Amino acid sequence: MNKDKIYIVEDDETIVQLLMSHLSQNYHVKSVHNFRAVSQEIAEWQPDVVLMDISLPYFNGFYWTTEIRKTMTMPIIFISSSDDEMNAVMAMNMGGDDFIAKPFSLPLLDAKIAAFLRRIQQFTQINHLVLEDYQLNMDGRFSYQDKHIQLSPTETKILTTLMQQQGQVVTKEKLLEQLWENEEFIDQNTLNVNMARLRKKVSELGFDRIHTIRGVGYIVQ
Repeated sequence: MNKDKIYIVEDDETIVQLLMSHLSQNYHVKSVHNFRAVSQEIAEWQPDVVLMDISLPYFNGFYWTTEIRKTMTMPIIFISSSDDEMNAVMAMNMGGDDFIAKPFSLPLLDAKIAAFLRRIQQFTQINHLVLEDYQLNMDGRFSYQDKHIQLSPTETKILTTLMQQQGQVVTKEKLLEQLWENEEFIDQNTLNVNMARLRKKVSELGFDRIHTIRGVGYIVQ
């Protein structure tokens, strides 16, 4: 069986070696070689999950995430000593799917990676979802007529869950369970950031059918 692939974008060699040693027990792991060509290396290797630091040589992790998101949809987990809320929000807005502050727990990182990989596996069992003239493919392509936008894996999972239960209220707790499979791995603030980013993206295609049920959750109508 082929191992899932994890790509590390980190310039602290001590942390790189720690992650390589730990993750290589279960995954095929590589770290960045040329910090001027991060997105090119990722495009060539096509990892299943990217671990991204914020402070990097030449260009920061926000820049590289924006570049990656132009053509690729694999989950990006930020790992950074910048643990203030603004950096976490910025990471999500730039296209990240999760954020872990250093020093981080290896078991927590394992759980997050495993949850993302399970979601990817679940997506392969669904081809696409259709709502009137809108179509959501499981690779994150959301289209309307001849126009389309690209969603991140987290945004895709949120919209998939809402579209699969069209007309029904999906609680925040249910979304958290679907996204990370255990609420202790994520908080509602991160969900709110992802939801706001999703709404902004789909509005570009005129999709304004995600409604908030205050104090409960969301519904697509």
